[in-house]
Amino acid sequence: MKGTIFTAFVFFSLVSTSLFAQKATTSEDSLNNNMSKSATTIGGYGNVFYQRNSALQTSKINLERFVLFTGHKFNDKISFFSELEVEDAKVSGGEDGGEVAIEQAYLKFNLNANQYITAGLFLPRIGILNENHLPNTFNGNERNYVETFILPSTWRELGVGFYGSVNNLPLNYSFGLFNGLNSEGFEHGSGIREGRFEGRNASANNLAVTAAVQYSPGDFKFQVSGYYGGTVGVSKRKADSLGLNSGTFGTPVAIGEADIIYAHNGFEVRVLGTIVSIPDANKINQAYANNTPKTEYGAYAEIGYDLLHTFRNDHDKQLIVFVRDEKFNVNASVPSNGVSDGTLNQNHVVAGFTYLPTRNVAIKGDVRLVHTGAQNPDLVINPSPVAQPYQQNYNLVNLGVALSF
Repeated sequence: MKGTIFTAFVFFSLVSTSLFAQKATTSEDSLNNNMSKSATTIGGYGNVFYQRNSALQTSKINLERFVLFTGHKFNDKISFFSELEVEDAKVSGGEDGGEVAIEQAYLKFNLNANQYITAGLFLPRIGILNENHLPNTFNGNERNYVETFILPSTWRELGVGFYGSVNNLPLNYSFGLFNGLNSEGFEHGSGIREGRFEGRNASANNLAVTAAVQYSPGDFKFQVSGYYGGTVGVSKRKADSLGLNSGTFGTPVAIGEADIIYAHNGFEVRVLGTIVSIPDANKINQAYANNTPKTEYGAYAEIGYDLLHTFRNDHDKQLIVFVRDEKFNVNASVPSNGVSDGTLNQNHVVAGFTYLPTRNVAIKGDVRLVHTGAQNPDLVINPSPVAQPYQQNYNLVNLGVALSF
């Protein structure tokens, strides 16, 4: 299966290719670039898609998310940015699924032409997708899984950020100080994702720092970014009783990430790699029995081509064909008191198209070929009598639409 996936990837790479951030023009962009025509601006984005799962022989259709953006320009130096998100169309008491959340709520202070500060609930610059996640700016109906489960986009926390650029050089940089994670919330199968506070009653006993550097010569953009933060926000007395290290960076999580984007004449290539290290995973497992891994990793490569590039002068209409290969493992290594789960070692190949009749509207179709490791019988507890045998190979067929404004 792995050989087949690799062969398919190479073949698609030769005959087709991805979208280099179809750059949407939105109300948020206008405000961020200090170009909005009114003091208060409204915008947003959303997407809906149909999915067929060959393993379960089921289909579903879902309004995955709708986000309403509201911003305000107080003056040329100070602006406010906010986003209210609804996932899965609605939230009903006693039912699984659905979420209403504030995705952003921060003030931006322009210091000069090259530097600014953000303060509030915002998204740190880590990876490609976290800051650039509008559904009409990436290929495929689903966000790539590496930047969903390993880098848990869309990741926002409360804190302060500093952003800048260098005169006469295509170089940008950023630093951030945020609240840390909550190791009690780590879950088997999703790593650190459920340990995010996302602005809700976040502990400030532990903190986290982030940093990123972007270099953009010509048609390339190179980035390296990192995160280091504590995961124990309880009092020292309670932490000691649980056998956890408290303090600002106690029981830490460290993340490193690097990515490259190349775009030229309708072609785009994206490559990203990331690793998550949790050196005290054994202590977290002893305290919370949540099977926290010591290491997670992920990487993907995507290539695509705009078939309409040579047939028009404007860039509003695009027809992108693409292929992406994703490899990730949410429990690449586990401590002595953890349990390995082969199903979390996955390889996905995604291929399809993205059609933009105008820059802010996308019609998408894609197929996701999934291969996983074997199931660990020690993790199968009280199986349902109607449960189907676990399948290591299956596919997902997706069709959908997306927009931003």
